Amino acid sequence: MPIPTIYFDLGSPYAYLATERAADALGVEPRLQPVLVGGIFIWRGHGSWGETEERATRMREIEARASDYGLPPMAWPDGWPNNTLKAMRAVVWAGALGAGPAFIRAAFRRAFRDGADLSRVPELEAIADSVGLDGATLPEAITERETKDALRTVTEEAWARGVHGVPCTEVDGEIFFGDDRLEAAAERLAGRAS
Repeated sequence: MPIPTIYFDLGSPYAYLATERAADALGVEPRLQPVLVGGIFIWRGHGSWGETEERATRMREIEARASDYGLPPMAWPDGWPNNTLKAMRAVVWAGALGAGPAFIRAAFRRAFRDGADLSRVPELEAIADSVGLDGATLPEAITERETKDALRTVTEEAWARGVHGVPCTEVDGEIFFGDDRLEAAAERLAGRAS
């Protein structure tokens, strides 16, 4: 069975919903692939609905989805949407140290269960510490050229594959956009496995 990939940015509440329920919906643990949604916004020519008149309506919709999925109540970080550039570089750094999935899940939960602002480096350090990494080394690591280039490269590659927003789930080259498309991705995955 092919391993599906979920493309995400830690600033996306829909990506939070997708990563929380992906293994159950897909029947297999997906590969979590970071992308910088800010770069995608530039390429596609428009930004987040969180900065439009749709904000309040979409936030209520997400809160209802979380409840329907049996997840804890949503907690929105102050000032959301927050700048996730440093957080996404931290994901790349954690991944290089073998703690990517743990860091990703802990960060999503800090943001959308606890309302933490992931643009704040001390929050990222605490998350790193919570998953067994040395948070004190994070501030320097996320400024290193290698980390910056790695995030830029994976974002460019995702865009080229058809990832024009987050979350997207890829199954055998097919892209499913949205947390509400996990079931369609699961059907594709099941068909591929048979």
